[in-house]
Formats: sequence, structure tokens, C-alpha cells
Amino acid sequence: MGVDVERECWELRSGVGVGPLRFGMSPVEVAQALFVSGPEERVGGPYEQEDFPDGVKAFYEVGKLACVALDAVSGPQVFLAGFPLAGSDPEQGRQFLLDQAAEHGNWVLYTPDESLSLTDLGVLLRAQRVGDACLTRPLFVKEEWLESEYFRDHLPLEGASG
Repeated sequence: MGVDVERECWELRSGVGVGPLRFGMSPVEVAQALFVSGPEERVGGPYEQEDFPDGVKAFYEVGKLACVALDAVSGPQVFLAGFPLAGSDPEQGRQFLLDQAAEHGNWVLYTPDESLSLTDLGVLLRAQRVGDACLTRPLFVKEEWLESEYFRDHLPLEGASG
């Protein structure tokens, strides 16, 4: 897939956050950083989830940002060593993460749904069904949360889109 010129590009800041979002932000701070008055939808549960425009989901632990999920198609793009983490082929994404881990000594975690994560970078690649295709959907997670048994057992599971 080519790079979509309409798609905003965000920078990964390992252990800190992604784009304008920093782990530990309150829901109000997240909305301000995204230049919106608030989320389009808020979901309660074991961790609070807020859905924002442009394919951004925020997950909170005790009212503080702990995870950001970007939609494969409509969310911002984030590159890791030149590889587009959103909207790529899931097999290519999996191989890219394994190659990164081998080259840089990153810690690899396989989640119960067979997604692959580089825990020390806080990057988790999930597959998202888009029509007949399956594309990568990146999640950016604070390392302590990603490594917790609670997170692995309650991994944010979003439905298919489009």
C-alpha cells in the first residue's frame, strides 16, 4: 500500500507515548492534545476507552492514558525504522517486528490472540479486518501495562471496521 498523503504522521516516543499523546495524560488532556472538545464515544469496563475522530482510541488505567490504538485505515500513520505500522500486510508486519527484535535485541511478546509486540518499545501490532482485507492496526502501550498479566488477559479487542 502506498503512503496516504491525507493521513497524519505521528512519531513514536518509546515509553512516553505517540504523536501528541503521552502516557499518564487525563482524558481532558488527551482531548486537548487531539484538538477536540471530547471523545465521540466513551466505553466503561475494566479500563475506560474513548473513541476519537480520525481513528484514534485511548485506553485509560485509573483515569490515566495507558494505551493508544490507531485504526489501520483512518488513523494516523507511525513509522518504525521506515516501516508503516498502520495499514500494512499483517505477515509483513509480524516479520518486520521479528527482524527488529533480532537486530536490536527487543523483547518479543506473543499475546493470546497471536498478535506480536515489542514490549520494550511499547508497540503491539494487531490485525484489523477492513472489507475483505486484513491490515495492521498498531497499539502503543506503556511498557508496564503491556507486560502485565491483567493487560494480556484483557487485551483491547476491537471489532472489524468497514
